[in-house]
Parts: sequence; C-alpha cells; structure tokens
Amino acid sequence: MMQNVHLAPEADEDDLYSGYNDYNPTFDTEDLENDVAFQQAARTSHGRRPPVTAKIPGTSASRPLATGIGSKATLTSSMGRPMTGAIQDGVARPMTAVHAAGYTKAAMRGSSFDPLGQARGPAPPLEMKNSDSSEEKIRQLEKKVNELVEESCIANSCGDLKLALEKAKEAGRKERVLVRQREQIATAENINLDLTYSVLFNLAGQYAANEMYAEALNTYQVIVKNKMFSNGGRLKVNMGNIYLKQRNYSKAIKFYRMALDQIPSVHKEMRIKIMQNIGVAFIKTGQYVDAISSFEHIMSMSPNLKAGFNLILCYFAIGNGEQMKKAFQKLIAVPLEVDYDDKYISPNDDPHTNLLIEAIKNDSLRQIERERKSMAEEYIMTAAKLIAPVIETSFAVGYDWCVEAVKASHYVELANDLEINKATTYLRQQDFNQALETLKMFEKKDSRVKSAAATNLSFLYYLENELAQATNYADLAVNSDRYNPAALTNKGNTVFANGDYEKAAEFYKEALRNDSSCTEALYNLGLTYKKLNRIDEALDCFLKLHAILQNSAQVLHQIANIYEIMEDPNQAIEWLLQLISVVPTDPHVLSKLGKLYDNEGDKSQAFHYYYESYRYFPSNIEVIEWLGAYYIDTQFCEKAIEYFERAALILPTQVKWQLMVASCYRRSGNYQKALEKYKVIHRKFPENVECLRFLVRLCTDMGLKEVQEYMTKLKKVEKLKEIREQRIKSGRDGSARSRREGNAGGDSGGTKGERLSAKLKALPGTSEPYESSGSKEIDASYIDPLGPQAERPKTAARKRTEEDDFADEELGEDLLPE
Repeated sequence: MMQNVHLAPEADEDDLYSGYNDYNPTFDTEDLENDVAFQQAARTSHGRRPPVTAKIPGTSASRPLATGIGSKATLTSSMGRPMTGAIQDGVARPMTAVHAAGYTKAAMRGSSFDPLGQARGPAPPLEMKNSDSSEEKIRQLEKKVNELVEESCIANSCGDLKLALEKAKEAGRKERVLVRQREQIATAENINLDLTYSVLFNLAGQYAANEMYAEALNTYQVIVKNKMFSNGGRLKVNMGNIYLKQRNYSKAIKFYRMALDQIPSVHKEMRIKIMQNIGVAFIKTGQYVDAISSFEHIMSMSPNLKAGFNLILCYFAIGNGEQMKKAFQKLIAVPLEVDYDDKYISPNDDPHTNLLIEAIKNDSLRQIERERKSMAEEYIMTAAKLIAPVIETSFAVGYDWCVEAVKASHYVELANDLEINKATTYLRQQDFNQALETLKMFEKKDSRVKSAAATNLSFLYYLENELAQATNYADLAVNSDRYNPAALTNKGNTVFANGDYEKAAEFYKEALRNDSSCTEALYNLGLTYKKLNRIDEALDCFLKLHAILQNSAQVLHQIANIYEIMEDPNQAIEWLLQLISVVPTDPHVLSKLGKLYDNEGDKSQAFHYYYESYRYFPSNIEVIEWLGAYYIDTQFCEKAIEYFERAALILPTQVKWQLMVASCYRRSGNYQKALEKYKVIHRKFPENVECLRFLVRLCTDMGLKEVQEYMTKLKKVEKLKEIREQRIKSGRDGSARSRREGNAGGDSGGTKGERLSAKLKALPGTSEPYESSGSKEIDASYIDPLGPQAERPKTAARKRTEEDDFADEELGEDLLPE
C-alpha cells in the first residue's frame, strides 16, 4: 500500500508551501474530450457504470490526496483512463466530484461560476441545405403538385370549373415529371403512389364537372386498371354515375354492380347507396320489377325515405294497389331520427339552461333536422296524393285510408295536413261542394288546423264573390290564430273589396309583421297604397317585392305602371323592357311599350312594339288603328288597307273602318276599287252622309251617270238630318210636357237627342245646332276620314270649306218622314 504513497523530497522539507499551486494532471478535465482512452470508455458500458463511492469514505486518513509535492505520475485505470471509480487493487479513488459541481481550473483563477458553459458563446449556425441536390428538387416539386391539387379543389368549390380543370391538368403534368425524376435517381418503390392517385382522381372529377365525360372515363380507367391502387375498384361507382348522366343506363348498371362486388360487406352504407343507384337506373329503363327488388332489399336492410318513395313509384307504375299500401306503410315507418320539439322548451327558469336552449334552437344541427322533417312530410304527402285515387274504388276512400295510416304512425301531425290537401284536390277537380264540406269539418278541431281550414274557406267564398261568407270565415281564421299571415291577408282582402282601404292596409301590415316573407300581403299592400294615391309607398312595396320575386311579371308591371303614373316614361320603359324579357309574348305589354315610345316621339320603336303586339293578338282595335295610321303617315296606303279591313271584320257594324278602307284605295290612286267599296258601304249603310258625298264626288270626277242618283239620295238624307236636328232643338227648348209628348209620339229619345245636340255644338265656327233651309243647294263636299292628302289629284270638285263631325252617325227609322 505504501507504494502508492508519494513522499515529498527531503530537499524541500523546510518549505511547507512549496508546490501548493501545482495540481495533478489527472484532474485536468478540460482535455478529456481529446483523451482517446476516456472517450472510448465513455462509449462503453464501463463508462456508463454508476459510480461506487459508498464503500470507503474519501478522507485523508484512508486515502491520501495525490498532489504535486512528489512526482507528477498520472494514476490510470486498467482501461487506460484516470481512475474515477472505487478502489481497485488497493488503489484509492481520486477526487473528481469538483467537475460535477462546476469547479474547474479557471474557477480557481477567479472566473465566475458557469456550470452550463454559457460563457463559450452561441452555437455556430446550421449548415445551409444544398438546393441544387436532386432530393431537394423532388421535394419542392412534390410540394408544388400538392398545392395545385388543393387550388383545383378550391376553384371547384367556388364554382370556377374551368380554372379547376386547368389546375388539375397542370398538377397531372408536374406529377409525371416528378415520377420520371424519381425513377432516374431511385427505384420504383420510392414513387409516391398516394400523390399519383390523388392527382388522377382530382383530374377525373374535374373532367366530369366540366361535362367532358369521355376524358373523365379514360382517367378513371387509368386508376381502375392500375393494380397498385388497392381501392381503385370503388371508382367504378363514379364511372357508373357518368354513364347515367349520358343516359347509357345498361352500362351504368353494369359498373354499379362491378363496384358493388368490390366493396366489402362491412361498408354497409356505401353498398346501400350503390343499390339505390341501381334501382334508379332500372326505373330509367322501365324495368320496374328489377327496381322493386333493389328497393325492397334496401327497405329490409336499411330503410330510408328516398328508397321507400321510389318503391311506391315502382308499384304505382305496374298498378299493384295492395303493394302500394304496403310500401306506403313502410315509408311512414321509416325512423326520422329527429329530436322532438320538447327538447327546445325550457323546463325551468334557469338562465344558464335558457341560454343553452336559445343557442341550439336555430343552430346548423337544428336546421338539418328541419330539412329532414320537411323532406319526410313532402314524400309522404306526395305519395298519398299519388296512390289515393288508385288503391281504392274512389279518390275519397283512398285518401281516407292514407289519413288513417298516417294517424297510426309517428307522423300524426300530417293527418290534418292530408285532410286539407284532400280539400285542395277537390278544388282542382272543380268539386267545390266537397271541398267546402271537407274544410268545414275542421271548425271544431285545434286552433292551428281550424285557422288553416277557415283561411281556405274564406278564399273560396271570396273567389265566388260571396263577401259576407268570406268575411265570416276570415274572422274565424284570425280569431283561431292571430299569427297566421294567410288569415290576415284574406281578412284584408275582404275589407279591400268593401272599399275600406286604410283598414285593409293595417291587416296587410300585421300579416307582414308576423311573416316578413308573405309576398301576397306585400303585393296587396302595394295595390292598397295605389288606391289611396300614396304612390311613393306603393313603389317601395313593389320594389321590396321585386327583390324577393325577381321574375314576377305582375310585380314588374306594377312598378312600370307606377312610374307611368309618376310621369317618368324612361323608367316605365325600362321596367317594361324587363317585363317582356319574362313574358315576351304579352300583347298588352308590347302595345304599352309602343304607346310610351310614341309619346316620346320614337316612331320606329313604337312601330316595332305595336307590330309585335299585333302579331301575337291581331284583334286589338287600338293597335290596328295605330298601325293603319302609321302607314298612311308614311305614304304606304296599300299596307294600311290590310289593318283597316281586319278592323272592319272585327267591328262590322261600324262604318268608320270601311270608309277608311275605301279612302286608302282612293289615296293610292285606285279609284275604281274605291268606287266599288263606297257602293258596298252605301248598300250596307244607305243613310250614311259621308259615303254619299264620296260617291257624288267620285262619280262627278269620273263622269259617271250615277251622280244624279246619288245626289238625290244625298238630298233626301240631308233633309232627314234637318228634321232630326229640328226635333232635337224643339225637344231642348220646349217644356217638360212637350218632351214627354215627344217621347210618347216618337221612338227617338231625349238622351239620343241630347247626345247628337252635344255633338253638333262641337262644330267649328258655330255655337248653335246646324239648321238647313229648303232652298239651299246640296253640299256634295266631303271629309276624308284619314285626314288631308299629301298630294291631291286634280279634279273638278269644289274645295271643302267646312268639316262635318256627324257624318258617321247612323239615322234611325224614327227620323224618317211620317
């Protein structure tokens, strides 16, 4: 043991402090990282041994310190490193715990305590990746492909199908470049199959969305035929959908069945949906028996509303009434999977519970439940209306069976709606008595159903113009349910019909407060404001209604009419142009547009719309008259003849139109035709002064012998006119007794005399009725009903000095001489 003890040399025995600053290099820990033996021991299990320090306490008595007083020999272990463990072979363990506590040589020289080595400064920066390496290029290209696929999907969701397809094609090109680069530097196993699958799948979907079905099918075939894509066979469903859109139903069924074979039975929902597609395809091909087998299987495995409704349709197509009943019962037995409304009613006054209920009362889940419930009700109502006439001997008995079946299901609330729908069906069949009896059955039921029935009854009586009954049922509907907008609208209608517009407006406003989307109330409110001459408020109502019903012809017409009332023709024309885009064949709207353009002085546009109106409805006298006058103004009298002849055909008792036809012949220079026409008119209307004057004038101009005959007739007619006018004058100036005698002695009444007198007073240049003397010469002059001519042919007749406004009046037999 003494051999390990180093004694101080005798020469330095007197110097007690000599060698104090020296230290054994064994404890120099700064060079350990360069010590090969230490680093090798640290990497082995020997270096990772727990230190054994509990055997011999490290004291100066049992283990003397090795200092530099003696020789500076380094103590090493058998592994070639300084001994840091327990005593081995009698060798004492050197003190090395000072390093763990942060004691170093530098600390002994006065430096700060730094156990973590923070004084050495920050770590050197990381080395930059080499962007030129092939692996890095591949990673960047793969990232770009993923970004393009995402952009394509986003563009599709936004409705930009063209951009989505372009992005998908670009992603496909870059993915092929990526595959070639991977094949050049690595084996085929390193190819990213998931990325290839997603790129091809997205490309096929975008082709289908853009209706490029051939390209989509080819892309799907690439995926399906590649055995490396394990689930590619499922995409045959998509291929079947494309064939279904192309109406290639046989191939669609084939691919649906191939997809069904490749989908395991654990995917129950997917298999059910594919079978539903197969059933729909069979319906499209008319193979109802095969469709029935598909839908029956679905209803037995996983019943749903669509499959049940389609099953009813198939049985209806083959005319199997009993199976229709069974299918209807299966349909109403489908679980709705919707929470009851009691869930949304607060059981107590707990504010936290109330807040929670308010939050979930109209959330997205609640909206989905409402949509599902509404869809179920629509399917059941439609199925009942479809099968009711054929499952029993009559429509009423069949409908009653459906009502009873619904009452026995969990759709009890639909029973009353079916009853009301039954009444509506009676109305469509023009069976008003049955409809009234059906609706009157609801008078003793709950308030909601009673209000709905009373509303329909009120409207029925309103249509039949029985306002008293309509008012009674409108009051009953409002009293049963004050918040029923339809009932309030009907009540407003009855008040409106009685002329109380202010009160009607109040009912319409209340209906709108209960339901702001009640378009009937809003429309009627606008009409009421028009009646009250509150034009601005009426316009506001119809503009609001236009925002809700943008293509409503009635609303557009009302807006245009209001602008016309406000004397704003430009706005009226603009709204009427919108209206004819909705109803392009409405002759009334077209004629209104022509009238507005005519008032604005735009004759060409006016002619266009008047002609279009005439084309769709050639019996409008106003349009015919305007078109005829337009052709006369433009010196095309031959074309005007067509319109005046049609007017004469429509109104054969009015001589005006036939005179216009004859005048057109005369203006166009066809005097022979004009003469023949005047003769025809004279035979039909022998007392017409205007026709006789034309005949006298034409015969004189043409030198015909009939001129004397027509002059004699004209003189006779003039004399009859004078007698009539004298009677009119005496009837006006005489006493009441003489007027009564005149009524008793002759057939001509005072009313007609007053009308003719009023007409005669309107003659230009005189304020008294026309009087004639016996010695006066016959006036053979005439008035052209079409107005003055542009260029008159030279004739021997005298120039007309006065106009005669009563030329078209027919003379009654009461004015003939006694």
